[in-house]
Amino acid sequence: MTVTELAAALSLTPVALPDGERVINGAYMGDLLSWVMGRARADNAWITIMTNMNVIAVASLSDVACVLLAEDVMPDQAVIDTANARDINLLRSPLSSYDLAVALSDALRKASL
Repeated sequence: MTVTELAAALSLTPVALPDGERVINGAYMGDLLSWVMGRARADNAWITIMTNMNVIAVASLSDVACVLLAEDVMPDQAVIDTANARDINLLRSPLSSYDLAVALSDALRKASL
């Protein structure tokens, strides 16, 4: 499933979508950036409520397919601009981290059938 397909399936709001055709192969959820940096895998969808510039750095280092911002949090324009410049996909959802993880799991499971 691509990031663009996930956005459509879960009614996610794109904040930055420079590489919507990136394929998602799994997921990671966490807000402690040093923990995420060591555990998220390449091509994962990363669920967080963090919106600072360090999220972009961690997403880039971890090579995640996208960052899913739960609870309708919104990064500032500098973060959005940096995400676009570094090809980091950012999408928002009003769902809690847990509910977003459940929906993501269901979507990825259906896509693999």
